[in-house]
Amino acid sequence: MKLTLLMPVLVALILGGCQTTNDSTETSPLLYEQLGMRAGIADIVEDLLFLIVDDDRINEHFAGIDVEQFHTNLTDQLCSISGGPCTYSGRGMRESHADMTITATEFNALAENLILAMDQNDVSTSAQNRLIGRLVPMYPDIRDL
Repeated sequence: MKLTLLMPVLVALILGGCQTTNDSTETSPLLYEQLGMRAGIADIVEDLLFLIVDDDRINEHFAGIDVEQFHTNLTDQLCSISGGPCTYSGRGMRESHADMTITATEFNALAENLILAMDQNDVSTSAQNRLIGRLVPMYPDIRDL
């Protein structure tokens, strides 16, 4: 994987590193709580979907999807990834993105829209960086290099 392909995500993680709290401390709220729990995550996903529709860089990849099912699956996935009680039951990342030929630009566009959706829902930069940090390992399964 080329470092330049992940540069925007890596820069966000590095810049936010100073604001990151230690998850292992007893007083640190779970990322799930910082995202607003399931209801907050659902709001983030809803705003993300509106941003995707308006984004000509990526909206063609989402044409014809079952929006309700996608919303539920992505909400469950982010809930689970953030340490919440949800169980993601959708397809794996490699399977669901097979043959989509997602470019680095498209991957970064979706990450940008996710950050904008979190901003719209007043999620702290620290929590945003923590979530992005948990999503970055999925990159190879989404964009098979």
